[in-house]
Amino acid sequence: MKFEDVILVSVDDHVIEPPNAFTRHMPAKYKGREPQVVQRNGRDVWVFEERATGYMGLNSVVGRPKEEYGMEPLGYEHMRRGTWDIKARVDDMNANGVLGSLCFPTFPGFAGQRFQSYEDRGVSLAAIQAYNDWHLHDWCNAAPGRFIPLLMVPWWDMQAAAAEVERMAKQGVHALTLSDNPTVHGYPSIHNDHWDPLWKACADNDVVICCHIGTGAKAAHASDESPIDAWITSMPISIANSAADWIWAPMWKKYPKLRMALSEGGIGWIPYLLERADFTHSHHHAWTMSNFGDKKPSDIFNEHVITCFIEDAFGLKNLDSINVDKVTWECDYPHSDCTWPHSADVFWAQAKHLSPEIIDKISHLNAMREFSYDPFAILGRENCTVGALRAQATHVSIEPALGLGGAAPVRDPNKPVTSGDINRMFASADAGTAL
Repeated sequence: MKFEDVILVSVDDHVIEPPNAFTRHMPAKYKGREPQVVQRNGRDVWVFEERATGYMGLNSVVGRPKEEYGMEPLGYEHMRRGTWDIKARVDDMNANGVLGSLCFPTFPGFAGQRFQSYEDRGVSLAAIQAYNDWHLHDWCNAAPGRFIPLLMVPWWDMQAAAAEVERMAKQGVHALTLSDNPTVHGYPSIHNDHWDPLWKACADNDVVICCHIGTGAKAAHASDESPIDAWITSMPISIANSAADWIWAPMWKKYPKLRMALSEGGIGWIPYLLERADFTHSHHHAWTMSNFGDKKPSDIFNEHVITCFIEDAFGLKNLDSINVDKVTWECDYPHSDCTWPHSADVFWAQAKHLSPEIIDKISHLNAMREFSYDPFAILGRENCTVGALRAQATHVSIEPALGLGGAAPVRDPNKPVTSGDINRMFASADAGTAL
């Protein structure tokens, strides 16, 4: 296989919602109450039901020099246009050699958790549905064949959630974003039958549950004095606790077709998790009463859990220890872990030792199958390769953009940036959103 012939589909990217995302899709009953962007203290802020959000762009720093990664975007002008403009996003995907992209939300929270705590459930549901319609029709369908659409649901009403899954699945949406641990947000655990109507709707409609790191169990800051590097290091592995919880959850027996994805979780740590899970079951099940029938915990994981990686040389050298048919690739555009515009080159450097069959599986075929995504039928396979896409992007500048601005953490050349520096920066910015 040649590098130019690789086809890349990313199952984890992010979108910064443009200012008018909700305007066209909010129902007449709630017109004027849709989430809106306002200017406050020199920054762009989303406001919904008189609540202002925190950061506009999180760490959407793609295209900046790495020296400026700590400057967090506070407005659209602080971010590369591809973060929120669909035409520019496709240009950036082409320049990166990336065919397809599944984009998690930003303002609503990666799992839509921001919409789950409002007293007026009617306007909350309307906002969720408006977001889903914008995401499908104005974002994904604006570039046919280039995106895997994603939906969110209300967590307080499982009948409404199941209905929303069915409504969107009929329009070709086969991915759902959900917290990996809803109890963090005040909702029942995944072991509670509260969620059964949602699990059933997903299983019946071939919808994958996507649990992004940070939506439930989060990497902990060891101390305010700890270098922020320590926290960044543990972010992907922080979902391991939830991964174990999902292995032992009851929905797999009830709905054997159900699948979930550990979005941005990496793969290098998974072989040990599965080894430990099987040991735990064999060593302890006599008194813990866990029952997997004639299966092992690792069988449940390998049958139902989709894994995802950005850079993971160790994981790619140990694919025989996990289910290679569930391994997928991710880009993480526009966040700081993203390697744009060199993502294809990084993938090839780490994966080229593998057979063409395995490369095709982990680069695009697994993602296409698991997410019911067929860009070849729309674009033609020959137009979907790294070489073909980059040939369409000769007009796209990939030079680092200097001085885009934002909120810079305190920098001292005599010590590293710490968790405390970052936490104080976030607290200061959050204070700037006060109504």
